[in-house]
Amino acid sequence: MDRREFLKKAAGASFAALGAAAGVSRVFAEPLSSHIVGDADDIAGGNRPDRQMERRRLGNLDVSAIGLGCLPMVGYYGGTYDKREMIALIRRAYDKGVTFFDTAEVYGPYTSEEWVGEALAPFRDKVKIGTKFGFGVEEKQPTALNSRPDHIRRAVEGSLKRLRTDHIDLLYQHRVDPNVPMEDVAGTVKELMTEGKVLHWGLSEASARSIRRAHAVCPVSAVQSEYAIWWREPETKIFPTLEELGIGFVPYCPLGRAFLTGTIDEISRFEKPDRRATLPQFTPEALKHNMPLVALVRSWAERKGLTPAQFALVWMLSRKSWIAPIPGTTNPDHLDDFLGAGAVRLTAWEMEEFDRDYAKIDLMGHRADPFTESQIDK
Repeated sequence: MDRREFLKKAAGASFAALGAAAGVSRVFAEPLSSHIVGDADDIAGGNRPDRQMERRRLGNLDVSAIGLGCLPMVGYYGGTYDKREMIALIRRAYDKGVTFFDTAEVYGPYTSEEWVGEALAPFRDKVKIGTKFGFGVEEKQPTALNSRPDHIRRAVEGSLKRLRTDHIDLLYQHRVDPNVPMEDVAGTVKELMTEGKVLHWGLSEASARSIRRAHAVCPVSAVQSEYAIWWREPETKIFPTLEELGIGFVPYCPLGRAFLTGTIDEISRFEKPDRRATLPQFTPEALKHNMPLVALVRSWAERKGLTPAQFALVWMLSRKSWIAPIPGTTNPDHLDDFLGAGAVRLTAWEMEEFDRDYAKIDLMGHRADPFTESQIDK
């Protein structure tokens, strides 16, 4: 399927749902506060978020329209970050209206869950935490898939301890394990839900077939996958299934690993341990080739009075009411920037116009390296 045919198919599914809701382009919200959440004593003493953000439903789970991905904080894109600063960043997000936080046992491993747990402990009942099992972290094999029932239970007990909580709001299978029937995975999670340790469950990078098999055993609330202006495969691969079954969608890397923010140009280069050093989209050739997309995003951002990062999220939030992206950052200024996307939406006509411009751009580079791709469910 070529790009124009893809866009025609994707647009048909998207714009039918946009109709009545897209007649206005702005969602009203409270003004953005500049107050930064302080220490745990201040929070426990009754300070509450000053900013109200749009709420969205992932199945029956209520979350803020924009969540916070907490993977970059453990050095996924290079760098070493101070624990206290990252905890302050997570609390800053809460202060700005974010109630949805994403982590996983494999991030660190363990470090991300520990920091998220400490950061959110003072207002645990006011937020939703998503975490994941599915890699052999407990067995000292963090790159190997493992969704055996006994592993799932060990992983959940560890996550509960690190997150300082008695329940996980949204538990994902991080990757589909071809060696364990989906029915066994879903059945184990269903038992954990009956025990009150898990409230909702989801899948990450799962195919439509796997989503249906899981949902038939235990209703799935959300599916998480990579999705951004420059990687739109989920629109045709799983969106119809999600819409049919009433399942929410949680895009990770919605800013294209910073490519869509305009902070990366054709002379940018990446070295390990930065994850982008191994990705086809970030080779020198691909960066140069894909610059017209950055220019398109920038022009639309200026037209809407937004920054490029804000426009990238506005574009996504405007496509479906059941999408709640989880951009990640380690920088308070970047956090404040992308949370500014919470109040603006594109109309259906603007979405169509953008797609016409987008269809003229030829993009280069796959989103994953071969090993990562081999663990993605097809």
